[in-house]
Amino acid sequence: MSHLVNNYSRTLSLLILLISIGISSCQKSEPFDDPNIKPDENRFTKVVLTEGMDEPMEMTFLPGKRVLIVERKGGVKILDENTGEMTLIATIPVNTKYTNKEGVVREAEEGLMGVIAHPDFEKNHWIYLYYADPVDTQHVLARYELDGNTLKEDTKKILLVVPTQREECCHTGGGMVFDQEGNLYLTVGNNTVNPRTGSSNLDERPGFENSDDQRAPGNTNDLRGKILRIHPEDDGTYTIPEGNLFPVGTEKTRPEIYTMGHRNPWRPTLDSETGYLYWGEVGPDASVDSIWGPKGYDEFNQAKGPGFFGWPYFIANNRPYNRHDLATETYGEPFDVNNPVNESVNNTGLRELPTPVIPAFIYYPYGVSEEFPLLGSSGRSATGGPVFRKKDFSKDAPFVFPAYYDGKWLIVDFMRGWIMAVTMDENGDYKSMERFLPEQNFSSAIDMDFGPDGALYVLEYGSAWFRGNSNSRLVKIEFNAGNRKPNVNASADVLAGAVPITSNFSAEGTNDFDDYDQGKLTYTWKITSDNGVSAELEGINASYTFETPGVYQVQLTVTDTKGDSNVANLNLVAGNARPEVSIDFKGKNRTFYFGENSLDYQVTVSDKEDGSTSDGSIKPGEVAVTFDYVPAGFDPIEMASNQSGAESMAVLNIGRNLIEASDCKSCHQYDSTSIGPSYAAVAQKYPNTPENVKMLVSKVINGGSGVWGEHAMSAHPQLSEADAKRMIDYIFSMNEVTPTTASLPLEGSLNPEIPEGEDGQGGFLLRAYYADKGAGNITSLAGEDFVALRNPFLDPQLSEDRKGVQLLTTPSINFFMVGDQSFIGFKDLDLTGIKEITLYLGISDRVGAKGASVEIRLDSPTGQVLGETEKVTSAPNGGFRPPAGVSRKEWMRQNSAKPTATLSAVDGKHDIYFIFKNTDAKSEEILVSVNEIEFKN
Repeated sequence: MSHLVNNYSRTLSLLILLISIGISSCQKSEPFDDPNIKPDENRFTKVVLTEGMDEPMEMTFLPGKRVLIVERKGGVKILDENTGEMTLIATIPVNTKYTNKEGVVREAEEGLMGVIAHPDFEKNHWIYLYYADPVDTQHVLARYELDGNTLKEDTKKILLVVPTQREECCHTGGGMVFDQEGNLYLTVGNNTVNPRTGSSNLDERPGFENSDDQRAPGNTNDLRGKILRIHPEDDGTYTIPEGNLFPVGTEKTRPEIYTMGHRNPWRPTLDSETGYLYWGEVGPDASVDSIWGPKGYDEFNQAKGPGFFGWPYFIANNRPYNRHDLATETYGEPFDVNNPVNESVNNTGLRELPTPVIPAFIYYPYGVSEEFPLLGSSGRSATGGPVFRKKDFSKDAPFVFPAYYDGKWLIVDFMRGWIMAVTMDENGDYKSMERFLPEQNFSSAIDMDFGPDGALYVLEYGSAWFRGNSNSRLVKIEFNAGNRKPNVNASADVLAGAVPITSNFSAEGTNDFDDYDQGKLTYTWKITSDNGVSAELEGINASYTFETPGVYQVQLTVTDTKGDSNVANLNLVAGNARPEVSIDFKGKNRTFYFGENSLDYQVTVSDKEDGSTSDGSIKPGEVAVTFDYVPAGFDPIEMASNQSGAESMAVLNIGRNLIEASDCKSCHQYDSTSIGPSYAAVAQKYPNTPENVKMLVSKVINGGSGVWGEHAMSAHPQLSEADAKRMIDYIFSMNEVTPTTASLPLEGSLNPEIPEGEDGQGGFLLRAYYADKGAGNITSLAGEDFVALRNPFLDPQLSEDRKGVQLLTTPSINFFMVGDQSFIGFKDLDLTGIKEITLYLGISDRVGAKGASVEIRLDSPTGQVLGETEKVTSAPNGGFRPPAGVSRKEWMRQNSAKPTATLSAVDGKHDIYFIFKNTDAKSEEILVSVNEIEFKN
């Protein structure tokens, strides 16, 4: 018996050992712990946490699953992930306007720009805010104590002040990150004019100091255009850590500087293992190389230590700009990367700048990047992103990314909507990149970081500049090693309209990647509103009729068989239809400007509640109509800044018209005392705060007395709170500096004029915008239309789809087409009225160019043939440089082969492709170089 027990015991022990070994073996072979195994994309789930913020800028994580978000106009908000509730906890007074020397006011890029919690927040409750001082022309780094949801104003400590100018746009920076030693890194923008050439800023003429980046990023004695590194102290001051670019006491330097030579450094991050600093950097707007130097590039940069990153003398991989004397409009030699010097009259720092000049880590233009083609083409705005290290997260963190991403830098671009995972080698040098979640879009990402739970959080600003956007949101990407949550998609056929309004909802596109959940998901639609209406619907498709005016939240919750759920949200406005805005361009082409002296237009607006411009219910002053010249490379933020003034005045004019239509003028005048005070006096007496707006709205509706004298103010109970607020907003605007961007009439003739100093390679933007009056207390909705005209000569570098292209930039610019059937494509061009297309081609014996004919196709490289040119095999030879009195561009056109195609008639916007054909050429042989492509009407 004892023998049997011992044998049984040994067998049991062996079995336990084998099971133990098996379990251990399974754990070690877990695929997500293997850095060589890439997880399936369906292991990641996008979860929307909140939507509809007012210009969110940066976020920081707090204990207890809370995220603190700052908004540009000063809002400080906390999202509680446990409840989904977003709370406005404070509004920081900030400046949000530029006023130039001529008194023109525009919306500014600045405001409340950055936030970060102290690494020891759980002990000291400190957060740091970076903002534009509401009075003084400076940016401020301040520390506050945050107690729960209370930002304690009396604990404010100002650590650092950056003197700035507020006359001209742009670039603020404002990103922050702490290292493991408690040092704080702060990105600071160049605070400099965007030159209309879209190149470097080198204007040393008296009075143009704001156009000279040598006075800031290239100046060792100025904090702008830098990344600063300081050590915040407990008493609210800071010290300088060792290892910055300039030791404390170095003449003509600021010791806070860690790196310099930046244009607009954006969101920084630190690799916790190497200590290397990473950030995105927004570059200038030039779309092509030219006499001033290289085209514009955005950059993603790495600093292994302190250093000079080149701006305004170098860009990308240290491509030099040419010396430029704007007083004489002459150009000199390129700047010397081996001997960078700052000889500007506006320089207060060292003449000799630090070397070596550090080239960009990753760089890319508007067009396709030859070095990094995966980045694509189109608008660009490098944001930044975090370096992932698995060891940074606790073992309990539920969504930590797999080992495949360990050490990779995840970068995002605001405009292009991708996230790339960048791999570095053992030295930290660039090795490769790949698209992360290529089926997903992350456009308008203004901040991105990993949260304590291991998920990747992406803060999205929204689609329109300088306004709250309903599509601004905070999303997070969760990695699921086990059961995967559903991926939820919600849509509706109608999202706004007069009551009753019936909306049909659909969850089409929702899926779950676990086999056991197929066909077993449950769908719940929850409808809520502040007006008390609520409803719950079930099913993939649902329908609901909204009878009561209000703003409704429609939330779709999809739950799988394991009980895991995910949501998607829609906002619906019942009781107010969205206005329809239309620009009648009188049949002219809506893509190209052909040099017309005048362009006729007519703007019409119709709105179900407000009426229309045709019947006079919508007044001309309530519609913003703007017309701008757009340089060949342009900054969309600056353009929006210009137009926002006209939009603001159009909205404010609704308030003025409400005043004019009321009995208010019997007691009040705009700028003189009557029975009651003038509106100007009211605006002077009360600061424009939310509290005062609410108080005055109440007085307008309910009446009051005793503030300005014995005469009582009449009540106006027939007014809605929304209309009363519009009236108060207009009154407050009277004592503010009024934007001087004038709105155009609803109908007229435009006189396109190319501004002095422009090369004419840009175009024009006509835009109409109307924000309706809402309906009672129902929110206002906006509509817009625009016509964007460009020069009819297209540069091939702007092509968005390519095959067989070889771009050389030295000693001159050559855009070579290589091999039979090579092609370039342009997106979304209006072909209305286009009769011919001429290509300006170079065919040089020096490169063995074979010549080509060109086939023009519609919508794809294999689409309908619109026309074909004759085959050209030679081009005129006019020498190496233009003769006196002939511009380089005109000389180039004179010395090009000019094959021309007559087009079949096509209307409307299409993609258009140019296929270069020569069946006798080998695949590696050059056919032609493309100089320009001209569209003719």
